[in-house]
Amino acid sequence: MKCRHCGAAAQLPFLDLGAAPPSNAYLSAAELRAPETWYPLRLLVCESCWLAQTEDYAGREALFTRDYAYFSGFSSSWQEHTRRYAEAMAARFALGRDSCVVEVAANDGTLLHHVREAAIPCYGVEPTASTAAAARARGIEIVEAFFGTALAAQLAAEGRCADLVAANNVLAHVPDINDFVAGFALLLKPQGVATFEFPHLLRMVRENQFDTAYHEHFSYLSLGAVERILSANGLRVFDAEVLPTHGGSLRVFACRADAALAPCADRLARLREAERDAGMGAAAFYSGFQARAEQVKNDLLAWLIEARRAGLTVAAYGAAAKGNTLLNFAGVRRDLLAYVADRNPAKQGRFLPGSRLPIVDEAHLMRQRPQRVLILPWNLREELMAQLAYVREWGGRFVTAVPHLEEIQ
Repeated sequence: MKCRHCGAAAQLPFLDLGAAPPSNAYLSAAELRAPETWYPLRLLVCESCWLAQTEDYAGREALFTRDYAYFSGFSSSWQEHTRRYAEAMAARFALGRDSCVVEVAANDGTLLHHVREAAIPCYGVEPTASTAAAARARGIEIVEAFFGTALAAQLAAEGRCADLVAANNVLAHVPDINDFVAGFALLLKPQGVATFEFPHLLRMVRENQFDTAYHEHFSYLSLGAVERILSANGLRVFDAEVLPTHGGSLRVFACRADAALAPCADRLARLREAERDAGMGAAAFYSGFQARAEQVKNDLLAWLIEARRAGLTVAAYGAAAKGNTLLNFAGVRRDLLAYVADRNPAKQGRFLPGSRLPIVDEAHLMRQRPQRVLILPWNLREELMAQLAYVREWGGRFVTAVPHLEEIQ
């Protein structure tokens, strides 16, 4: 395939997880009687610009549907992250009643809620009807559309340019990454700032986070690749910082190429050096990832089989996309895992894609009292173990599979 940024051949093998349905394509009971569409799930790397990317098989409209079931506000740690973000950006860039903040991929309005509470004018762009409705219910204006140059030009012509554009965990989700990024250069005011948050490819490889690969993630991003993409589309990176979210992310600050914002040279230099020292610009960095992913798969299956032989009851918690990647790669079905509990009502009563495990509410977990609870969104492990602390009251234990199998005493 051709690289979605530079157009060169992207053919360096990185990760092959077989095939799976889209990770957020949760099923209704009626849909269990019909076949699912499975796509190959294979990652390749472009050796011209070093962008890691998923092979193209499904377009954005097939993945981000009207009934999209991911609502960011169900994570208390994400709520706190967005609150701190809103406060920090308002202070750093002197945002106030005369400013305009835009969030691209606003989801259910968790972030913009804090902006609105600070009396800063704002609106969101969100293509999925389900989450857009949730944001509007909080009093947030939403433009219900996919973002790109056409929409950015329209908004700019309407006088809706931004002092700050937030793009959290969306840069990896766009198939036409050049058109998407070029839209920010059109929407920003002359001295406006765009921030992009995304899981860091360096951490993904070092910490064996292979389950963050799914079809909705078209790209897997390093600072170097992001700088090249932004520069090619009219933006300049002037700062970046490391975040703990999603197992290790970067927040990149960018402005229009002609803006006068001074760079934070030290922080950028350290991050560039870290990627250079890791060898991210050479093929060797990307080798070996497949074998480590297969080890996790084998260890999880062996543990589930042994638990069944020992008569232990096992359930999972967190109907997350990364969990679907893991379960489908490992071939886990209801003979080894009874159900997945989740506090999101939009997922309850539905079934995981591929594995077809039923999604239940937390009350079901409390009634069933499983002896082992497999936490699928390992990046929220501490938050979820605190939320589910009552599991220990009946002698239950928590288990995580990534980056390696661990049964927590």
